[in-house]
Amino acid sequence: MADSHAATPVLEIRNLSAGYFGTAVVRNLDLTVGRGEVVALLGSNGAGKTTTVNTIAGLLKPLKGEIHFNGQLSGGTPAPTMARRGIALVPEGRALFFSLTTREHLRLAKTKHSASESELLDLLPELKKCLDRKAGLLSGGEQQMLAVGRSLMARPKLLIVDEMSMGLAPVIVERLLPVLRTVADEFGSAVLFVEQHVALALNVADKAIVLSHGSVVLRGDAANLRQDRELLRRSYMGELDHEHPLTDSPPSAGKKTGPGLREPE
Repeated sequence: MADSHAATPVLEIRNLSAGYFGTAVVRNLDLTVGRGEVVALLGSNGAGKTTTVNTIAGLLKPLKGEIHFNGQLSGGTPAPTMARRGIALVPEGRALFFSLTTREHLRLAKTKHSASESELLDLLPELKKCLDRKAGLLSGGEQQMLAVGRSLMARPKLLIVDEMSMGLAPVIVERLLPVLRTVADEFGSAVLFVEQHVALALNVADKAIVLSHGSVVLRGDAANLRQDRELLRRSYMGELDHEHPLTDSPPSAGKKTGPGLREPE
């Protein structure tokens, strides 16, 4: 996994509050993602994860705080502009055109700085057999791979993926999530992803942040978070009411309870 990142983060969020119609869903969030770094944004349903990534991508305006992208203040900049600057969002639900083929999706996403089709297929080889099939005929896992591949065509500086595993079997998620690690390592992109499969997410990420009721209650290196399953359980169950300092603690005694915390069998 990535060990060092550029001095200036690709994404830096300071004291961000975001929400709808003036009501904050996310409060006082600080977050950074560096080049070649993978950060998992975790938490139970309704914690504020999707609100956070939509605000970063420009779909929502911040209520308070700052978003810096590539060193420039960008909070409130419309989504199309942020996309041109290098943010690619794979939204919950994938937003594919079911009547178009995989190849047509990739061609529509081309820019003058695009990755070549062959380069993308080397990264996502499972798409090779799907090139001439319409998106509506693909399996859920193939659709998700296409959604990621379409976003990568523009070589994004920041790739954001909201719920890679939505509606997919755990065995499929085990094959898909490592793609995000490869994107960071081979493309050099910063990667921020929302995920419910906590154990799998922590195997891929460099760092993780856990939100509960819109506030950060836990953050740290993924390897250290993986060791303390009891602390993760407490963060998901709403038992932490403020950000908990993470230490290099020994593994807990085999806890496997709590939402999304069971290892795949």
